Parts: sequence; C-alpha cells; structure tokens
Amino acid sequence: MARTKRKVNPLQPVITTKAQKQRIYQTGAYIRLSVEDSGKPGTDTITMQQELVLNYINGQTDMELVDVYWDNGQTGTNFDRPAFERLMEDVRNGKINCIVVKDLSRFGRNYKETGNYLERIFPYLDIRFVAVTDHFDTLTAEHSEAGYIIPLKNILNELYSWDLSQKSNSALLAKRQRGEFVGATAPYGYRKCADNHNRLEPNAETAPVVQMIFQWRLSGISYSQIARKLNEQNIPAPARYRYLHGEAKSEKYAKVVWKPSTIKQILFHEAYIGHMIQGRVKMNLATGYKSRRVPKSEWIIVHNTHPAIIDEKTFHIVQEMAEACRAAHKERLGKFGHLGTIPNFFKGLIFCADCKCLMIRYKNVSPKCGHRYYTYICRTHSENPNDCPKKHLYETKLKEILWDLLQCEIQRSCNMERLVQQYDQSTGAMIRKNHLDKVTATQQTIEKAKALYTNLFQSYQDNLMTEQEYTEMREYYCTEIKQAQIRLTELEEERQAQEDQITHNPWLIAYNGFQTETELTENMVHTLIERVEVAVDGHIHVTLRYQDEYRALVQLVRGANESEAVST
Repeated sequence: MARTKRKVNPLQPVITTKAQKQRIYQTGAYIRLSVEDSGKPGTDTITMQQELVLNYINGQTDMELVDVYWDNGQTGTNFDRPAFERLMEDVRNGKINCIVVKDLSRFGRNYKETGNYLERIFPYLDIRFVAVTDHFDTLTAEHSEAGYIIPLKNILNELYSWDLSQKSNSALLAKRQRGEFVGATAPYGYRKCADNHNRLEPNAETAPVVQMIFQWRLSGISYSQIARKLNEQNIPAPARYRYLHGEAKSEKYAKVVWKPSTIKQILFHEAYIGHMIQGRVKMNLATGYKSRRVPKSEWIIVHNTHPAIIDEKTFHIVQEMAEACRAAHKERLGKFGHLGTIPNFFKGLIFCADCKCLMIRYKNVSPKCGHRYYTYICRTHSENPNDCPKKHLYETKLKEILWDLLQCEIQRSCNMERLVQQYDQSTGAMIRKNHLDKVTATQQTIEKAKALYTNLFQSYQDNLMTEQEYTEMREYYCTEIKQAQIRLTELEEERQAQEDQITHNPWLIAYNGFQTETELTENMVHTLIERVEVAVDGHIHVTLRYQDEYRALVQLVRGANESEAVST
C-alpha cells in the first residue's frame, strides 16, 4: 500500500510575493563629553560629536532623526546622566528604537553596564545601536567579527579611565603640595595668570567687590544684607560673572544672584589672604566614583602663594565676629532649650507659588511668654526682595487646613469603596470579566500553532512538503504565534489594569489606610500630599497624590453605572 501524504496544516497561508518594506528606525543621537565643552579648535567637543553623528544618520536611508540628547560634563563610568535617562525614557515609551553614538566610550566606559545594555536590554526592547567610528551596528554585528571585539573594547575603556584617574590624581596632588592652583576656575576675586595657569593674580574687576564685602561685614552688616546690597547694585554673583565672561556655558548660571551662603564662603576663604587652599573635596575614579567633602585637617594648605586681597588683620576680625555670632546663637538656643522642638512634618513639600523654590521653616520664640511657633518664608524674597513678593505661612494654620482637606479625601475614599463593591457585582464588570476569558482561547491558539510548527521539520524530512512549502509554513506559524502572544500580552495587561483600578487601586489603598487617624501625622502628610504652594495672599494650593488613579476609578465606576441604567 502506497504511503499517503500527511495533512500538516488545515489552514492555507497567504503567500506574499512582494518585497518587504524597508524598516525606518526612529533614531536618537546621543552625545556625551566628560568635561565642559571648551569649544577650542581641534578638541573633541559636543559640536564636533553632534556633526559626526548627525551626518551619519542623515546618510542612512533607514534612519529618521527624532531627537538629540546631550550630556555635557558627565562621566562615562556610570549611567546616572540626565540626557541618558531622558533617552531611555523615550525608548521605553516607544519614541526611539535606534541609538547612534560617536563611539562606545561616548556611550559608557563601564564595561559591565555597557555590555548589559548591548547584550540584554537593547535586544529585549528591540533597539538598534550604532557606534559610528567603531563600525559597530547591532543590526549586523551578529554576523561579523567586530561584534566579538566589543566586550574587550569596553573593558579597555574602563581600565583606561581607571588608570587615567590614578595618574591624574597623583600629578594633581604633587601640584597642590607645591602650592600650584589646579582648579577649573579661580576663586572669585582672582584669575589665572596668563603666562601660568597654575598661579593666581587679583582680578581688577572682582577683587574690589571682595574687599567691599569684608568692609561691609566689619561694619556689622549681616550676610543677608550684604547679599541684598550686591543684588541691588546689579553686581553679578560669582557664577553669573563666569557665565557672562564665557567661563561657564550652562544657562543655569545666567540668572544666579548673590546669596548669604555665597557671602559666607567668601568671608571664610583663606585664599584672600594669599594662602592656597585645595583638596576640600575628593573624587577618585580608581577608588570610587562619588565625590566627598573632607575635614579641614586633610586640606592641602600652602601659605603665601599669591598676592593677598585682604590683610590678615581684617580677615581674622571677621572670623572672630563669626565665632561670636555662633556663640550667641548657641546661647539663645540654650536659653529656650526647654521649649524643645516640633518635628517638621512638611519637609520638602512647601513651595513658593511665585518662584517655585522650597520655602524655609523658620523657628520663632516669644521671650515674654516663652511661646514657640514656626512659620514658612520664601527663601528667594529673604535673599533679594526684588526677585519675589513677600509671603509667609504659620505652620499651625497649615496643619489645620491640611487636616480638614485630608479628612474630606479619606471620607471620599470610604464612599468610593462602597461604589466599587457595587460595581464589582454589576453587569458591566461581568461583561469585562467574560471578555477576559479570551485569554484561554488565545493560549490554545499559541499551543496549537507551536505543535504544528514543531511537526513541520519532520514533515519536510519525510518529503511530505517541498523546501519552499516548509519555509512558507514556518514563517506563517511564526507570525501566528507572535501575533497571538501580542494579543495575550494585551489581554493580560487589560486584566491587570482592571485589577489595579479596583483591587489594588493606589488611591483607595493610600487613603483607606488612614481612616482611624485622629490627628495629622508625618506619615500621612508624605503619603497623601505631593506638593503645597503658598501664594502672596496667603492662599495655598495642595497637590494630592494618586489623583490620576482616582480619576480612572471614577470613570470606570461611572461608566458601569451608566451602562446599568441603559440596560434597565
């Protein structure tokens, strides 16, 4: 009896004869420089990197530029960089599916983390990655020798950074010990000598300002008043001065004003009496990436290395005044120490509605009645009244307002919980649950397609189909499995979204957790409140947490109730 041909697939696939359309990649250009862009000809600047990367993207027929991401002055030894985080956010949101960099070292010098992105994260997210000058493209690296050299090159990049850090730190330490200046910018009041950047000389424009600050302080003017006088005279603060003279490139320095903290730094800096003070902050790639402040006993101090702006007598009188102020403040604290302190429930939550800066919690004591109370004041106004209107808020009043507001929200959550229970028994909810039964049918489709796919090769080996039939059927089943898996994922996400909205709704969980509270607590405040803004007229605007989840829940329950009304 002759052998009959087995029936492999009951469904006939649609065979497409046209060539597949070329995929167009939505591309992000990532640019990074380890130090602030100097803009000097011949150096590897942000502009040069951008030009190289953009020229490459524009020359590709399968790439379309979406955005450019700059990290200027950011180290490559870790991935904690603002522009890189924005890039990855766009990747996760589907805005970007291709990343182009100048070379691998611009992307990162940590071989473990870089390798993790190239070998695991990007393939999982279906992201194409191109390093132009390294001739590396994940689209083709799988089939070329260059792909196997990449991990080694990443190791060499990290070792290079580590070795460079060790050598650089040793050289800089020797210079500091000789009294040579090695900082990026000279202290305010000085500038680097034109013929030797390791030496300092007085700056004719800013040295008189430093002298004026010391004279004002000698006359008894406070730090805040000095800062206010300088701002009123429109004298640029140190950071803004460097920006105006091209020494600092970032726009964030364009509007910096004098602050009391800046005045204190100047008044306490021994550089103004001719001494070189360095090594106050340490950062060593060879031993760790993070910078840290070191105690004064570890500073590198070399005396009489440059011309003094302030005479030693004046400098020491100012230090004595500061010590006297500290002693007086300590005495005042001791005098009213029996009053104790009240914990700050609102730390990091109270902002000025005008300048958007964090407000200061200020402790007040009434000597006559021994009463202690706290107010919130605008830091910007206290430093420069012209920059922001005056405003303040009593903490006791704030507590009353927030307690009443949160009690209303907690009661609302109780009411909503009853509506949710009704919804869970509604026809609309049952329809949604029945719809999710499609998960089972989709899973069966996947299993069936996988079984047929598994039998294909055996059928081909048994000469029950041609090579062309085998190839076409294999692609058909792969497509069917992939589409079913996508549908399954969508159904699971829909089920999870419903469960999150009802069973695990963050808004309900958060507010219901405080139903038994009898007074405002720090945990309640930071769990339920995101931000409080204080206006000039004393009005406050409170931003509560989980409001998107609340609105989604209201829409879900309201929609179900409307459906019930129509059906009845």
